[in-house]
Amino acid sequence: MTEQEVLKTGTTTIGLVCKDGVVLAADKRITAGHSIVGGIKKVLPVGKRFAITIAGTASDALMLTRYLRAEIRLKELRSQNEVTVREAANLLAQFVFANVRRMSVIPGITHFLFAGYDKDGVSLYDVFPDGTSTKIENYFCSGSGSVYAYGLIDGAYEKDMSVEQGASLAKKAIRSAIIRDSASGNGYDIVAITQSGVQEVESVEFAPQIDK
Repeated sequence: MTEQEVLKTGTTTIGLVCKDGVVLAADKRITAGHSIVGGIKKVLPVGKRFAITIAGTASDALMLTRYLRAEIRLKELRSQNEVTVREAANLLAQFVFANVRRMSVIPGITHFLFAGYDKDGVSLYDVFPDGTSTKIENYFCSGSGSVYAYGLIDGAYEKDMSVEQGASLAKKAIRSAIIRDSASGNGYDIVAITQSGVQEVESVEFAPQIDK
């Protein structure tokens, strides 16, 4: 298996930085090779102020999500202080770094977009499969459908757009990817992270139909 094959993820995830929050969106499809095996939520809260999108090996991504949610809660209980977005993103990056380097027959490749709110406002981070964490100033897309999402977002994104406008753009981009990318589908989820916390904007589910 080549490095390109290992890092390729069959999904579409989107993060948009808006003037009053961050919008996260993702499709729901799970694939095994060229087979469609089901659908799950790929935009998940990891606290009242944090949310992530997941891509890659589903079992590893969900495991690391549970670890992150628990560790954030433990850190806040022990320190009696709120964890910052940067701290939480770096913690997730440490988990990804350790996970991809553990001894395993099947490599656990995961990719996350992490967004949250703290005293400094809202922030978006890309947590890459090698464990690096990069702050995103405008928008980021990942997965096999990202090329279609980028094609739409590149021409429509504005830095001062509102969360409502960002959610509308994310919806158009994710639907465009679902139409054109066979590894993206089964519906989508859109979440906004603002000063008020994590709020679900829209959740749509649809499955491939088999004619009888």
